[in-house]
Amino acid sequence: MLMSDSTDQFIVRFWGVRGSIACPGERTVRYGGNTSCIEMNVAGQRLIFDGGTGLRVLGQTILKEMPLDVKMFFTHSHWDHIQGFPFFVPAFVPGNRFEIYGAIAPNGSTIEQRLNDQMLHPNFPVPLQVMGAQLHFNDIKVGDTVHLDDGLHVESALLNHPGEAVGYRVNWKGHAAAYITDTEHFPNRLDENVVQLARDADVMIYDATYTDDEYYNEKSSKVGWGHSTWQEAVKVAKAANVKKLVIFHHDPLHSDDFMDDIKDKTSKAFPNSVVAWEGLELDLVSQPAMSSSKV
Repeated sequence: MLMSDSTDQFIVRFWGVRGSIACPGERTVRYGGNTSCIEMNVAGQRLIFDGGTGLRVLGQTILKEMPLDVKMFFTHSHWDHIQGFPFFVPAFVPGNRFEIYGAIAPNGSTIEQRLNDQMLHPNFPVPLQVMGAQLHFNDIKVGDTVHLDDGLHVESALLNHPGEAVGYRVNWKGHAAAYITDTEHFPNRLDENVVQLARDADVMIYDATYTDDEYYNEKSSKVGWGHSTWQEAVKVAKAANVKKLVIFHHDPLHSDDFMDDIKDKTSKAFPNSVVAWEGLELDLVSQPAMSSSKV
């Protein structure tokens, strides 16, 4: 397991890799059915990105490490990125501390307001105010950089998604991990914000919800839905000189066998790539840019 007290590591672990809605079942056993949640342990600091249903599993795992001091970054507040938050047990435990970051939505609501609203009656029986941990909410301006301890800093950039979303890049001692979900590619050019976030990154985690065939399908086009494809992920990875590409935010209809096919095709187009699964762990310091063979 990850050790949060190490000051000389940069480890990325995946707790939820699906988009849209959780999809547990026999067809999603190997890649997992929980929605977006990624943990990064960097320089002895724990960062969590998004609070999909994978956050509940993460919370159960780190209870033994209390008291906790965690930084949480939200890309946006669509359900598949926040639904795990009300079930995140460490947030109910006094003595734990959470710095929570998110951009103000186009309607003017803060991340605090949006997390609060999903826990109000009649949506949920327990309000956010019952959470006993110290929750400190930080409104970030998209494009700004959040500076943390020990030279660790987190860049942000606007992504192309309905209602807006924020992409992040975590930098430390020459290493970088880019977390780019949810975003839709442009038809005639690469997204400059995406390429900038991914530039020379050790790892780029990219929203590849669809295949090109699904995205451009005449009968059921996904154009305008706010997501991208594995083919576009490869284009960005090459243009940005990314060392390792991680395919992420899988469509709930994509079975394990379907994901195996995407894995094979992506690896041919970009050899140092992996299709994310729950439990995938990447070590950017000890094993930089190495491929993972499980699944």
